[in-house]
Amino acid sequence: MQKPLIAVLLASAFVSLNAHAIDLIQVYQQALANDATYASARASLAAGRERTTQGRAGLLPQVGLSGSISKNDSEFSPFNEGQPGVVNGVPTIIGSSGSNLRTNEYSLALSQPLFRWDRWQTYEQSKLAQAIAEAQFAQAQQDLITRVAQAYFDVLSAQDTLESTRAQKSAVTEQLASAKRNFEVGTQTITDTHEAQAAYDLVVAQEFAAVNDLENRRTMLQMIIGAEPGTLAPLQTGVTLAPPQPANVEPWVSSAETQNYGVTVSQLSLESAKRDISKNRAGHLPTLDLVASSSRRDVNGRISGASGDTRNNAIGVQWTVPIFSGFAVTSRVREAIALEDKARNDLETTRRNAALQARQAFLGVNSGLAQVKALQAAEVSSQSALESNKLGYQVGVRINIDVLNAQRQLYSTRTDLARARYNTILNGLRLKAASGSLREADLMPVNNLLQK
Repeated sequence: MQKPLIAVLLASAFVSLNAHAIDLIQVYQQALANDATYASARASLAAGRERTTQGRAGLLPQVGLSGSISKNDSEFSPFNEGQPGVVNGVPTIIGSSGSNLRTNEYSLALSQPLFRWDRWQTYEQSKLAQAIAEAQFAQAQQDLITRVAQAYFDVLSAQDTLESTRAQKSAVTEQLASAKRNFEVGTQTITDTHEAQAAYDLVVAQEFAAVNDLENRRTMLQMIIGAEPGTLAPLQTGVTLAPPQPANVEPWVSSAETQNYGVTVSQLSLESAKRDISKNRAGHLPTLDLVASSSRRDVNGRISGASGDTRNNAIGVQWTVPIFSGFAVTSRVREAIALEDKARNDLETTRRNAALQARQAFLGVNSGLAQVKALQAAEVSSQSALESNKLGYQVGVRINIDVLNAQRQLYSTRTDLARARYNTILNGLRLKAASGSLREADLMPVNNLLQK
């Protein structure tokens, strides 16, 4: 008896869990864990943080150990081998001779740069490269926030469109049935029936399109969070949206021109390009290194005087002065100067784009707030118009097409109102992103606008 009861409780808990809608913060947390684009940016950041260590390595001592072991067998055969001869005044028979040498050699060498201007510039560039990686990751975090919010509200917008279409379909179905009944009793013409049928066929086609659009939007959200999205918490009814603070566009534009992460990356890239010029000019400069070495050579052989060891220790400075490199250094300097000019123009382009994005988002928020206010009034007017047309249709002063048009206008207004609210919220997030101030905490006020 206990096992069926446990199974029922588990099933009930699972159904209850799925019945709860997930909100924007929960979707964002899923995206943090599963979004491939964000994971790629995180890996790029980890790689970029290694650049400083690599750049510093060129300024630190380089120590190396090398060695060799060799065996040398040699044999000498004279032309008069086997013939009598005299060696050291003693008569003897001349024969062949040979040697067997074994050599073991190793060397420990150290080199410490004392003056290498190109390596110093490389080190400075490595710190800039790490800063660029940090800024690019911060921009990826902002992009994830805006992408998640965009996908979330796209799903809600598609759901609103589908619900509005289905509600319109239900109303048109009732209107079609009423037109058919009135035609059968002779109180209306066949034209009213045809108009209602045409409206019904149109709304059915719109329903299919709305279902397909909702599925596409949910698939796009799934691509970000890496799982099938559940039921999303909708926006509260009659929610009030706050205007941007400060209410003047200039502070936002000024912040975008200086604090936008794209601008920061471009500024760091320009500084790196300047360092690159200095690094290439170092090809004309001398270099100075401290060098030290310790070596030992052991020799073992059969012949007398061939065995022994040799040891050598040395320390000093080594310098080089470049004289002519086939104009390669001069050419690389000109190339670096051209690339610096390119980086400067890229910075200006990025700064202008950031200012444009800030202005567009600021205008989008204010325009959205005005649209929301106007559409709220239009919704009330459309609802009153529909009720008036229904009453007029019942008493015979309105025709069927008037009711259908009033219904279509009401549902279209409701859809536009919901979309205007979503766009206003998204433009608020884009405004903060353009100014470089968008953070995860900015999702909390938006999340509080959703139904719990």
